[in-house]
Amino acid sequence: MKSVKVRDIIIGEGSPKICVPIVAAEKEEILREAELIVDAHPDLVEFRADFYEGVKDFENTKSVLAGLRHILKDIPILFTLRSYEEGGEAKLSNEEYIEINIKAIRSGLIDMSDIELLRGDAAVRELIKIAHDEGVKVIVSNHDFEGTPDEKTIIHRMSLMQELGADVAKIAVMPRSAEDVATLIEAARQVRETSECPIIAISMGELGMITRTDCKSLGSSMTYASLSKASAPGQIGIDEIRAIQNRK
Repeated sequence: MKSVKVRDIIIGEGSPKICVPIVAAEKEEILREAELIVDAHPDLVEFRADFYEGVKDFENTKSVLAGLRHILKDIPILFTLRSYEEGGEAKLSNEEYIEINIKAIRSGLIDMSDIELLRGDAAVRELIKIAHDEGVKVIVSNHDFEGTPDEKTIIHRMSLMQELGADVAKIAVMPRSAEDVATLIEAARQVRETSECPIIAISMGELGMITRTDCKSLGSSMTYASLSKASAPGQIGIDEIRAIQNRK
C-alpha cells in the first residue's frame, strides 16, 4: 500500500492520523474554532465548507481559507463540501459542487480535497486530475446515513475510488445492527488486502464506535475527532481518541 504525504504528515504509516473538523456557519466562529484546534495538535484539520453560510460566493470562502491557513500554519487543511444527499448542509447542483471544489483546489490554500464518489466517474476523474496538477491530495468518499450496504457493494465502491485515482478511499455508513458493523469490518478487511492506497472505513453512531476507537486494527489510516462540535454521529473527542491510541 502506498502512503500519502501531506505536508509533514504521512497517511498510511504509523498510527492512524487524527483529523478535526470545523463545523460553523460564520467566518468569525470558524477562525475562533481554528485557534482552539491549534492547541489540540491534530494531524489535519477539515474545513466543512458546507456549514459555512457564504460558501456559494467563493471570494467569501477564499477569505475564510486564507484565515485558516494563517492560523493553522503547517497543519494540513482538508477541504470538504459535503452535499445534502450525503449528510451535509449544502444544497448544491452538481455544477456548483464541481465549481466550488475546483476553485478551492486552485486557491493554493488547501492540502487535501474530499470528493464524493457519487458525483459520477467523469466528474471525479476531472477533479482528481485538477487536484493532482495543483499538488493537492484527494480523499474520494461515500457516505450512507440511511443504512449499511452489503459487503459486495462496499467493496465495489472502495475499489472504484482507487480506480478513479483516489489518494485515500473513504466510506462511512450507518449501522442498524451489530451485523451491519461486522459487514463493514469484513468488507474493509478485504479491501485492505489488495488496496493500493490508504483507506478510511467508518460505521457511524453508537453501534459503530469500535470503528473510530480501534481504527488501526481495522486498517483505517485516519479517524475524525471532534473538539467542540461533531460533524457526524458517533464522532468522539480528540483527547479520548489520543488516550485510546496511547493505550494500544
